[in-house]
Amino acid sequence: MDTVIAADGTDIHVYDQGRGPAILIIGPGLDDGTRTKKLAAILARRFRVLRLHRRQYRPDLKTGGTACSVSQEVDDVLAIARQVGRPLIIYGHSSGGVVALEALAASPSAFTGAVIFEPAAVIDTPLAGRDSEVITHARAALAAGKPSKAMAIFFRQTIGLPAWQAWAAAALTALISRYRRLVPCQIDDLEAMDRLGVRLDAYSRITTPTVLLSGDRSTSQQTASLDAIERVLRRAERVVMHKRDHGADLKAPKTVADIIRTLADKVL
Repeated sequence: MDTVIAADGTDIHVYDQGRGPAILIIGPGLDDGTRTKKLAAILARRFRVLRLHRRQYRPDLKTGGTACSVSQEVDDVLAIARQVGRPLIIYGHSSGGVVALEALAASPSAFTGAVIFEPAAVIDTPLAGRDSEVITHARAALAAGKPSKAMAIFFRQTIGLPAWQAWAAAALTALISRYRRLVPCQIDDLEAMDRLGVRLDAYSRITTPTVLLSGDRSTSQQTASLDAIERVLRRAERVVMHKRDHGADLKAPKTVADIIRTLADKVL
């Protein structure tokens, strides 16, 4: 793991492997930078791959329950981009996809290409509901010592999983200590997405060649934002993975790596 210093002096943690043109990976919720290690290992045969341990998922930075904003995470991404230089391809998944889009909007010249996998972007109604009820109920569950219930609320109401699947996924999350300790961070992440709000106008000004990635088995909530973003991006290509869902980076890392490599061949 390497360290880059953010504009506010915070240490940014980045896993760095391989050689060649650089790819920066910004993972989804509940990711401490290790979720995409299989994807990174495949890409590292040809590229230098950097996996960001997102600030939002650093409990060591959240003493006193302090959350962080999307703009702070974007500043971290741009600090890495300045150190790496071009060519640099950015890959962002879910809420990490929103961070990637914001970085592209803030500094398009920093990136050669982008792959955005089902970003958790607000396109109309807030992700947590009009009255932030998902956040309210999830934090009440956390306060009662029930992280599994907090995640079930998130999976069911925000992600749109069927009830049985939401509870099963939540139970598994709570059983794994590495994920369980990140559950409060996931709720912070959801709040940060809603605070950012609708940003389609900003994304319409992105000119970086971009692949918008989705799975044909993902929920409608997970693909709706991608549909809206596809309508406004100037240089976007839509790629739909057959028989895959939001977890394709875990279940089919080679498929995701091939899509990233295909973009790299076009833009490098």
